[in-house]
Amino acid sequence: MIDQRALPHTFEIFRAETSDEIAFAIKDMVVRGAPSIGAAAAYGVAISIINAEPLDQATNKILQTRPTAGDLFFAVRNVSEMIEAGMDPDMAANQYVDTIVEQCRAIGEVGAELIPDGGNVLTHCNAGALATVDHGTALAPIRAAAEAGKELFGFVDETRPRLQGTRLTAWELANEEIPHAIIADSAAGYYISRGEVDLVIVGADRICENGDFANKIGTYTKAVLAKTHEIPFYVAAPASTFDFDLKSGADIPIEERDPKEVLFVGEYRLAPEGAEALNPSFDVTPASLVTGIITDKGIISPDEIDPDELRMY
Repeated sequence: MIDQRALPHTFEIFRAETSDEIAFAIKDMVVRGAPSIGAAAAYGVAISIINAEPLDQATNKILQTRPTAGDLFFAVRNVSEMIEAGMDPDMAANQYVDTIVEQCRAIGEVGAELIPDGGNVLTHCNAGALATVDHGTALAPIRAAAEAGKELFGFVDETRPRLQGTRLTAWELANEEIPHAIIADSAAGYYISRGEVDLVIVGADRICENGDFANKIGTYTKAVLAKTHEIPFYVAAPASTFDFDLKSGADIPIEERDPKEVLFVGEYRLAPEGAEALNPSFDVTPASLVTGIITDKGIISPDEIDPDELRMY
């Protein structure tokens, strides 16, 4: 897998051959983004079978890495079930990942229709190919619109504290030659209030039955700004990100990460000695702030979520 910790300065490949190495890659954010985490977990299940590791031990280890990402749990459950039903481990993992990739491609086609020619799109965190194996969720419509010949511009939130926007989204858009600019997280309201943003598209780490969803910390703020200034706010996600066992966002576990991510940039300490920090990795945006959810089957409003329509298989 691409080592996302090294980007954008170097392009490195991380090779995982055991479930321990898969768990490390997910926990340490070698791989990140809910669909990509799910893909890594799918291969982790397959690797544990191939290596004759106890499946329960391997899956428990993987499931303890990132508690908020719904795709992680979905992938482990589904690939384990496919293998237990007699499918070859390689085939089961590849089928899972291929399905995610196809859904993300379709999300791009569906979402591209929302972006006007000459439009300005704001996104938060990284929900591109790095986060989803290929195509992206929030970035898939931007890519598809650009490929269709539309002129567009991307406002890229820096996304503190891990700077996924600055490091990863900008890197992807630069590679695609799509015009964009990185902005401080706190500058989004400035551009939205000036009428310079036409719509917001973000990814999701888990979507509940009622349409509440978790995404990278700072997403809720963007949704409130969009609602206040009456611009559309869309969430893009494959079926694997929906968790129909959770009734509302109050049920989503929120990962707390190491405070050092806030206090330091790399090895350089920003904060004074003795200062403390809080570091929730995600926040929850209520369904009432969501204009629509972009899926491979079309755009749905939160009150139209139908588990039967969104089944992955």
